[in-house]
Amino acid sequence: MLPAPFEYHAPHTTEETLELLDQLGDEGKVLAGGQSLIPLLKLRFASPAHLVDVNRVPGLDVIEERDGVLRIGALFRHKAAERSTMLASRYPVIAEAAGQVADPIVRNRGTVGGSLAHADPAGDWGSVMLALDAEFVLQSKSGRRSVKARDFFSGPFSTALQPNELLTEIRIPAAQGRTGGAYLKLERKVGDFATVAVAVHLQMDDGKVRSAGIGLTAVGAQNLKAEQAEAALRGRPLDDAAINEAAELAAAAAEPKADQRGSEAYKRNVVRVFTQRGLRRARERARGGA
Repeated sequence: MLPAPFEYHAPHTTEETLELLDQLGDEGKVLAGGQSLIPLLKLRFASPAHLVDVNRVPGLDVIEERDGVLRIGALFRHKAAERSTMLASRYPVIAEAAGQVADPIVRNRGTVGGSLAHADPAGDWGSVMLALDAEFVLQSKSGRRSVKARDFFSGPFSTALQPNELLTEIRIPAAQGRTGGAYLKLERKVGDFATVAVAVHLQMDDGKVRSAGIGLTAVGAQNLKAEQAEAALRGRPLDDAAINEAAELAAAAAEPKADQRGSEAYKRNVVRVFTQRGLRRARERARGGA
């Protein structure tokens, strides 16, 4: 099937993009990597009257760590995240998740910001950003605002992003001291959406957990943050007792639905096991291991 007719726009500046989005309102749709949007267009599940291609807008693919913040531009590609040595060493949960997004073709073109704006509950990036306590910079013609990841997702394929706004940047508190992370994903086959996935980010201080982030993928109407599990870890040595308690709390936070991929009990158990494995892997990385 071919997409419904649309008018194509290719702005060259952020200001031009925001002007277009302000004019078009609900009739406009932003095109980033296109790995989610283009299939929807072909199936006519989405039929916007206007497409606004932001790939020519400079500055949207930046990545830098400065003034205590890691800034990731919305057009930063999955493949670039996978290959970044800085991310692999300081934010391994990002690099590990990037390497498990779909397949090489999608990773080459797809963008972090586009995936987040699409807000598929089985998408990889939402849980990662929840674990990292990220916030998203949303810009419109009238100004900009920052929205915490936990407040950004409002349901399946639904976010706080307004039709006249552009997601321009993801901001993550810079890693401090000994940090570690992990992303574990269960899929039916390589390149598939997650049946269950768990993202973990840890910061350790004198053998104790200074901060912990745990995000859950594909076990709810949106990506979930296991806040009680995170709170249970803070200030404690990351021993087996702490890991097991956090894993139980993460499983309790999950809201899975039974489907052809597995029962509710099965998915909760995967959350439990992946949280245990993720915390142990993150602990080893925080200690300087692989």
